[in-house]
Amino acid sequence: MNELMNKRRDQMFPKLSEQQMTRLDTHGVRESVRAGQLLVQQGERPERFFVVVRGTLEVILARPGDHEVFNTLTAGDFTGEMSMLRGSVGFASIRVGEPGEVIAIDASHLRSIVLTDAELSELFMRAFILRRMGLVAEGAGADVRLLGSRHSGDTLRLQEFLTRNAFPYQDLHIEQHPDVQILLERFHLRSNELPVVVCHGDTVLRNPSNHELAACIGINPRVDDSRVHDLLIVGAGPAGLAAAVYAASEGLDVRMIELMAPGGQAGTSSRIENYLGFPTGISGRALAGRALSQAQKFGANICVACEAVKLHPETRPYVVDLAEGGAIKANVVLVATGAQYRTLDIETPARFLGAGVYYAATNMEARLCDQEEIIIVGGGNSAGQAAVFLANTCRQVHLVVRAPDLIDSMSSYLIRRIEECPNIRLHARTRITSLQGTDHLERVTWRCESDSQDQVHDIGHLFLMLGALPNTHWLNGALALDDRGFVKTGLELQPQDLSPAYRLLGRAVFALESSLPGIFAAGDVRADSVKRVAAGVGEGSTCVQSIHRALRDARSPATALAQAKTGS
Repeated sequence: MNELMNKRRDQMFPKLSEQQMTRLDTHGVRESVRAGQLLVQQGERPERFFVVVRGTLEVILARPGDHEVFNTLTAGDFTGEMSMLRGSVGFASIRVGEPGEVIAIDASHLRSIVLTDAELSELFMRAFILRRMGLVAEGAGADVRLLGSRHSGDTLRLQEFLTRNAFPYQDLHIEQHPDVQILLERFHLRSNELPVVVCHGDTVLRNPSNHELAACIGINPRVDDSRVHDLLIVGAGPAGLAAAVYAASEGLDVRMIELMAPGGQAGTSSRIENYLGFPTGISGRALAGRALSQAQKFGANICVACEAVKLHPETRPYVVDLAEGGAIKANVVLVATGAQYRTLDIETPARFLGAGVYYAATNMEARLCDQEEIIIVGGGNSAGQAAVFLANTCRQVHLVVRAPDLIDSMSSYLIRRIEECPNIRLHARTRITSLQGTDHLERVTWRCESDSQDQVHDIGHLFLMLGALPNTHWLNGALALDDRGFVKTGLELQPQDLSPAYRLLGRAVFALESSLPGIFAAGDVRADSVKRVAAGVGEGSTCVQSIHRALRDARSPATALAQAKTGS
């Protein structure tokens, strides 16, 4: 049993009181169970939640060629972890040990309990979250094994996808694990085919896309795509997650899609220290994980590895096409796709992405450059947070900026830390001029304004944090954008920007609403937004009030008339 379980076992496996079990009786049915009976199969979506009345239940984890009893549940214990609320596959089998009796509760009634019973909700949510953390820490993903190389960008991509989505897996690098060669021979693979993901014991995926991997491991809930949702949120960064929590908690049918993982760019921050309520700081991944759990608690349907490629403005309900095929319908859409880091204004070979060139500074990247020399390009808070974080494990951190200093672009507390850190060196008025290497970055050259020649440095790790470009290409001209490509909303919109549907509806634009009624934008993707985590959370939560008003529009006869007359 891992250290986390030892420290927080009472919270992971709390005992229900007789009074609590009596309340649960009203939501389920009592069933007799026999020794050896399998109630839940690992790798399948758990449809029922069990409370032990008499006898024992064994929580079983798969291991290579074997299995292990992770924990034994006795009277007053209950099964389940976050998969129950998300509707994704489970990571453990539940088998009856000693025969007895259980209370069986289906997923819909469990969700009702979580929403209506404050005492049981707190108890279940804490246990579910900690159990998932324990499974990840245990590496309880013998069912999913990633075979790769520490010098492969695609290996890092798959690691990031699984890790940021809190999916347990075994990480096997060919440079470090002798088992990799055995597995390659077993599945008739060659080392040049890495990375490879082995799912469910024998399903082999050769360098899968994130969507292919998500489909194989069953990370997403099953959702009826013919259904018209109240709200579709495109993007699960701080703004999208905040909107999902508030909208779902107020009873709206919420669907959210995200390309990589909850948290967006903020999810890659090693530590956020200026977010209200966290005086010692919190990692972007931890903040996103908590927000995701809240959204799932209130019933939001969240799918990752899903990419929006087109918004159809001519229909109402609105339709958003997906890259993987299919489409989603919703009466209201929130665009929360955020922004992506800029690249260098020189050629950045694609082969270096994840193999020396990185756009995030998490524990995964830190392990790759442990005790080595690195370069960070950028003068914003993300660059400052990365520099301070990586200085803990890297031999030398070079912070390269074109500006004369950091005063205009970085928070003062980060500037002070950088100045006080002996192994961070600021290179002002400096730009990167070339990147060199074969399969992995090997050398970087830069030039300072005061020098006439480039300086060549044998450094193989470069972190790019150069500001943001809006993720609005998928809108295909459906919404009014500013001259930089960000979505215009509210008072930023000029009369000529607005769809004729507003006039036919007889109303003005709501707060954070775009040029099309019922389409909103929040967070970094919105024009003139403050590019901060707290600002994104604020916009995502406050726009829900306007979303309710827009939903009333969507259900009114005026909307049908506006659509008929304008095609929008």
